Amino acid sequence: MRTLAAIGALCVTAPLVSACSSADVPMDAAEDANNPACADVIVRLPDTVADLDRRHTNAQSTGAWGDPAGVLLRCGVEPSGPTTDECVDVNGVDWIIDRSNAPLYRFEAYGRSPGLEVIVNSELASGTATVVDLAAVAQYLPQERECTSLADTLDLEE
Repeated sequence: MRTLAAIGALCVTAPLVSACSSADVPMDAAEDANNPACADVIVRLPDTVADLDRRHTNAQSTGAWGDPAGVLLRCGVEPSGPTTDECVDVNGVDWIIDRSNAPLYRFEAYGRSPGLEVIVNSELASGTATVVDLAAVAQYLPQERECTSLADTLDLEE
């Protein structure tokens, strides 16, 4: 049983493994995956993201694209609080970027609740194209905060 769990974890964290190329992409649902706002997102997921075709997953409020999967999405994650991580606005959605596990990059729709995270394998897909393609569905999640710059937080006279 431990072997099966390890293989499932490997498929989620290392999408380059060809043994993971099955009909369903094995994923773990986020803690708040049953939040109705996640359903609003999941029913609107696009058929393609970053030129990769959508795949079926085995967990609630998740999405995957590519074979092997180059883009993984989970709705219902715990939203990040204020952060100094890089944050960019893409089509009205703020995304924080975690580059610490390159070539796997984590993007989070910042300030949205429930939280939405996207993992991109940069060897298989463009992170920029991914967040552009997913910004429209991320907007269905309620926005509670937004990215700010240093200039926004200081009273700088021009």
